[in-house]
Amino acid sequence: MSFTVRLSPSGNTFQVEEGETILDAAIRQDIGLPYGCRNGFCGACIATLLSGEITYPDGEPDKLLDASDDACLPCQAVPASDVELKVKEIQAAKEIEPRMMPVKVGKIDHLADDVVRLYLKLPDEQRLQFLAGQYLDFILEDGRRRAFSIANAPHDDDYIELHIRHVDGGVFTDWAFTQMKEKTILRIEAPLGSFTLDEESDRPMLFIAGGTGFAPIKSQIEHAFHAGLSRPMELYWGVRAQPDLYLPDLPRQWERAHDNFRFVPVLSEPDEGWEGRKGWVHEAVLEDHDNLADYDIYMAGPPVMVKAARDAFLARGVPEEQMHYDSFEYAAD
Repeated sequence: MSFTVRLSPSGNTFQVEEGETILDAAIRQDIGLPYGCRNGFCGACIATLLSGEITYPDGEPDKLLDASDDACLPCQAVPASDVELKVKEIQAAKEIEPRMMPVKVGKIDHLADDVVRLYLKLPDEQRLQFLAGQYLDFILEDGRRRAFSIANAPHDDDYIELHIRHVDGGVFTDWAFTQMKEKTILRIEAPLGSFTLDEESDRPMLFIAGGTGFAPIKSQIEHAFHAGLSRPMELYWGVRAQPDLYLPDLPRQWERAHDNFRFVPVLSEPDEGWEGRKGWVHEAVLEDHDNLADYDIYMAGPPVMVKAARDAFLARGVPEEQMHYDSFEYAAD
């Protein structure tokens, strides 16, 4: 048995399966309910129960609900009938307030000679709400910041996944590659940035990644699959040589699982024997598409790549508002 939850004032509705919390069902169906911890501790998700009946299988969280008889905590509440809630939905990145929080390094994977994947774990009573494509800042001991894109999709939030490229002489990346250990405690501010999907559009989507710019693109693509977006999607991933495709099997898995997805790797300095595309990634896109103005384009990578692609696509008649770039990588002219 399932029940319908209706949200006011938007009028959005979604189904909640038997025994499922309202928030879990909303996240599963890409409904933007606010939350902070998903464990009943913070109260960030509190809504007003306008009609219907709910239960709290793990016991009512009295301290958070004392203020009002019709208050509802969607992260813990399970519907016992069709329900209507009054709540402010999250529609844009600016509506999610960035937070300072500690994280613990849960796992370190060396994906290539110069790329490491970090899995960061928040304290047990906290979860990070973010939109696909956003990033976080590490706050260093001297107050300096280092920004990295979040690579996991918002629904898959047990850990925060980052892809970090080693930069010669970079204090933080040198430390991350040579000294960082599992269980290290770090401090972050997140979520940040406005490099997010336009889910209201009906245009096909073209994703262009350079190097570890694959990280936010991965988040966006996995979110699009989870949200059930059926529009055609293409990923062009540009790197120098084949080992720089540090997760080569993942886009191929997406291709096999989704008929609306296509993957094109592009090498600028290919190894001997490489039979795929060669050259600059944005030039491969131009060669393959005569109708770029029909697409929503999402780009993340080195500033020189993003600028070259942006200028070339503008010359091809792509409207500025249909091009989206990783906001902390791209520097205006």
